Amino acid sequence: MLVNTIFSGFGGQGVLSMGSTLATAAMLEGKYVTYLPAYGVEVRGGTANCTVVVSDEEIASPVASEPEYLVAMNQPSFARFQSILPAGGLLLANSSLVNTESARRDIEILAIPTSELAEKLGTIKVANMITLGALVRASSMISYDTMLENLKEILGEGKAKLIELNKQALGLGYNYAKDRAYGH
Repeated sequence: MLVNTIFSGFGGQGVLSMGSTLATAAMLEGKYVTYLPAYGVEVRGGTANCTVVVSDEEIASPVASEPEYLVAMNQPSFARFQSILPAGGLLLANSSLVNTESARRDIEILAIPTSELAEKLGTIKVANMITLGALVRASSMISYDTMLENLKEILGEGKAKLIELNKQALGLGYNYAKDRAYGH
C-alpha cells in the first residue's frame, strides 16, 4: 500500500494540522510516512497545502504528483489541485465553501458541508477534523479506532481540553462518509 493525499485550503483552516494528524496517526500504526507542508509567508487567510504519503514500505519521495485523495477546503484549492487528481481519485470538498459543479467527471466527489457541521458543534475550528474523519472512512490508510485512541498523543498536551470536541468532529465526518457508502 502506498497512498498519496494532498490537503489544501486557506491558512487558518487547519490544513497543515489535518496532514500532521494523519501522518502521526499512521506512524503510531507502524506505517511509513512523509509529511510535506507548503505555505507562503502568509499565515491566516493565505494559501496552505501539504502532502502526506502513507505506506507499508519505505517511501522514495514525499511528493504526491498523482494523489489518490485530495482535500479542498476552499474554492481556490479546488481550482488549483483537482487537475492533478488521477481518474478515479476521490476529492473531499468542503461544500460550505466549494462549488464542485465544475469538477471533472472522471473523479469521485465527496462534498461535505464541513463549515456548517462544525458550527453545529460550536466552533468552525473543527471543520478540519470533520473532513479528516471522512477521509479516514473513505480510505484504508489508517484505522479510525487507532486515531481516536491516540488523539491526545497526536494533538499534544496543549490541546488536551479539546480532545472530546475533536473526537466528536472526527466521528461526525466519519459517519457522514459512512452514510454515503464511502470506505470500508
